[in-house]
Amino acid sequence: MGTERTLITGGSVGIGAALADVFAEHGHDLILVARTREKLEARASELRQKHNVQVTCISEDLTDPAGPLRLFEAVNALGLEVHNLVNNAGVGLYGKFMKTDLEAERRMIQLNATSPVELTKRFLPAMVARRRGRILNVASTAAFVPGPWMSIYYATKAFVLSFSQAIDYELSSDGITVTTLCPGPTESEFKVRAGSQRSRLFEAFVMDAPTVARAGYDGLMKGKAVVVPGFRNKLIPVAARFIPRPMIAMLSHRAARPSEKR
Repeated sequence: MGTERTLITGGSVGIGAALADVFAEHGHDLILVARTREKLEARASELRQKHNVQVTCISEDLTDPAGPLRLFEAVNALGLEVHNLVNNAGVGLYGKFMKTDLEAERRMIQLNATSPVELTKRFLPAMVARRRGRILNVASTAAFVPGPWMSIYYATKAFVLSFSQAIDYELSSDGITVTTLCPGPTESEFKVRAGSQRSRLFEAFVMDAPTVARAGYDGLMKGKAVVVPGFRNKLIPVAARFIPRPMIAMLSHRAARPSEKR
């Protein structure tokens, strides 16, 4: 088996950038995807120098419904095989649903849920034909609970988890594994873009992106269906099984309320 190539969406910052480091450290050539070409090129230069791997940068907006097809066609035009697909790109939006922006929520659903489904659908046939491939879908501990103040974000992550677990079962006889990474709050640009940097949720129990990325990589290589990094985070899916949903929603609401700190 030659060098594997891994495609990572949202690969220039945060968990995506940390995942790129871990895959490159283990000798994977990379295809990094993000909207901002400058950040991609800077990240790629670092990875080439540090790990001596090939890094291809593709600038694409996956909040655009046409983005996944453009990305797939760009990869094919370059003649590159994708052995591992990492659907990491995601965005959040903080605020009461009644007041949040509908167009921003449409873009979030496209990026967090629809684009991972389409990219998986498009890259999967070649993996099945080789009878070898891995897919890592980045969800969140938000996937296990309802989330007042970030209702659409939580719902997209629940979708990703359910979708990923289902196709992992379907593909088990085809040599393909699908792993869902479900981190808790993670120090990255995500919280700033989501507008939740001052919520209680993001001021407690925050993990760093490299730790989350290593847990995701290790789980992917072991073929785990679901990876929840961190002891406290592991308690969330356990609690969600036994605590009534209305009470879970109330607890999520309390955790996500704006902090009084300035």
